[in-house]
Amino acid sequence: MFYNREIYKILPEKAEEFCDFFEQYIMPVQIKNGSKLVGKWLTESRDEVMVIWEYPSIEEYRKIIERVSNDQIGRKHQEQLKKNQPYLIKTEQFLTKRDKPERSNQNITVSGYIVNDVGEMLLVRTYWRSDTWELPGGGVEDGETLDHALCREIFEETGIIVKLFGITGVYSNGETIAIIFRGKRTGGELRTSEETKEVGFFPVDPVNLSTYVKRGKFIPRVLDAMNGQYIPYEAFQVRPYKLVKRYDGEI
Repeated sequence: MFYNREIYKILPEKAEEFCDFFEQYIMPVQIKNGSKLVGKWLTESRDEVMVIWEYPSIEEYRKIIERVSNDQIGRKHQEQLKKNQPYLIKTEQFLTKRDKPERSNQNITVSGYIVNDVGEMLLVRTYWRSDTWELPGGGVEDGETLDHALCREIFEETGIIVKLFGITGVYSNGETIAIIFRGKRTGGELRTSEETKEVGFFPVDPVNLSTYVKRGKFIPRVLDAMNGQYIPYEAFQVRPYKLVKRYDGEI
């Protein structure tokens, strides 16, 4: 993981005003574009605020910052910062975890081909890829199994509870490994999130797929999932070994 620590020097009497500013401008645009807030701290003297953001890698950090800079709220944030410059000073420092051996720079993501009782597909439209619909999903957190990560991400993004059947494909571009599961809705109610601007179930098939999914790299993943051919997947613990879950494609 890659972290960015931001230090804001403020006048003590401006502490509440800055915290409101952070909640209104800074935090929403960062989270919407893919940043994860680790925490925000105010010193007892109320003259300094420290914020730590988490990113999967420095490459993802650069992409997110570019999206933030092009975001309408992000531009308003920068305008507000300039106005507040007399009493607000910001410094940044990049941090890397050292409590575990260095990991690969590759990112692991999971996505789900999820259908409802009438066979419609669950799709989301995110703020940073608003030109296309796509399968719901996201990054895998430290210590998380792939299936647990996907169920969590789908619920966070869409409000839908799912049952998974198995993996239908694995895709790699050298920086990111994307793993696609197939499953069905078992509960929950559709809702958007800080990351998703639209969510829904749609009657997608191979013929009309391109009217929903506009980015070429996503189309084969959906078509492969439609075929319903699975590869085995196991989640297990070690020391001692314990099988947590296995998927073979059985409904």
